[in-house]
Order: sequence, then C-alpha cells, then structure tokens
Amino acid sequence: MSRLQVSLSNTVKVIEKFSNLCGRAVSWLTLLMVLLVFTVVVMRYLFELGSIPLQESITYLHGIIFLMAAAFTLQQDEHVRVDVLYRTMTHQKRAWIDLAGTLFLLFPVCITIFYLSFDYVIISWKINESSGESGGLPALYLLKSLILIMPVLMILQGFANLLKTTLFLFASGPSPYVTLKKAGNS
Repeated sequence: MSRLQVSLSNTVKVIEKFSNLCGRAVSWLTLLMVLLVFTVVVMRYLFELGSIPLQESITYLHGIIFLMAAAFTLQQDEHVRVDVLYRTMTHQKRAWIDLAGTLFLLFPVCITIFYLSFDYVIISWKINESSGESGGLPALYLLKSLILIMPVLMILQGFANLLKTTLFLFASGPSPYVTLKKAGNS
C-alpha cells in the first residue's frame, strides 16, 4: 500500500470514529426521550398535570437524535435504499453506484440544505428565538443550529465513504461492503 493509500485509509478511520462517537453518544438520548415520554404520560393521566417544558424537551431530543445521528446511520449503511437490484450486484457495481450517489445526490442535497437553512438559523440567533409557548424552553436557536451541523456531518461521512469507495475501485483497497458486514456482526 502506498503512503497516499495509508493516509487516505487513516483519514477514513478518523472520520468514521468521529461519526461513530456522535451516533453512539446521541443514541443514549433515545433512552432519555423514552423516559420523558413515560413521565409526561404518567403526569397527565395519573396526576392530571401537564408540563410544556417536558413536552418540548421531547421534541428537542427527537430533533437532536434525528439530526445528529444521520451521519452515523450513513456510516453504518442503514439509510433507506431500494435494495432489490443493489443487493444482487457485485461489489464493483455497488461501489460505482455509491460513488455516483455520493457525488450527485448526497453532496448536492447536503449543500442545498445548508445553503437554504443558513439565513433561517442566523435569524433565529439574531432574535434569540425561544419557544412560542408560555413557559416553554428557551434557546430554540441552538436546536435550529443543528440544521446546519447535520449536513456538515453528512458531507464529512460522505467524504469518508467516497474515499473508501475510491480506494476499493482504483487502489485495490478492501471492499467497503465486506468491512461493513464484518463490523455489523461483531
């Protein structure tokens, strides 16, 4: 393996460790969200009490989980795809499809999301946006900032996927499809 290939492989490992760390950390918020939903239901139906901050925190957590775990989901190859033809293809054909999908779908969509959301998030910060509900949670602008962070994380993971695929196609690197299967089974 050449120095360039080693360097690119190490870059992929660093990006994937970061995506993995983000995804695993955020996954714990799912447990917190379930506990909050349980608490809200118990408060409402057993004690006839409501809590706007608790209800909004569930929405905030859902948004955080969705936006921050998207790159991890991409790294784990768990995004929705039509597998009818894809799963029967050779690794070489899959790699070409993934390469094209990353370049012509993932990157443009992420760049568009970032571009179209930028002003929306900036305005939220400028007005120090908080909940519209009386007694609701403050700092809605922080949650909205994740709309900009998500495409950046997706592009970063997409870049790692692109490097893996390129190494496989052009530098006799290991198949990213076999590696994913092994990682999923361990």
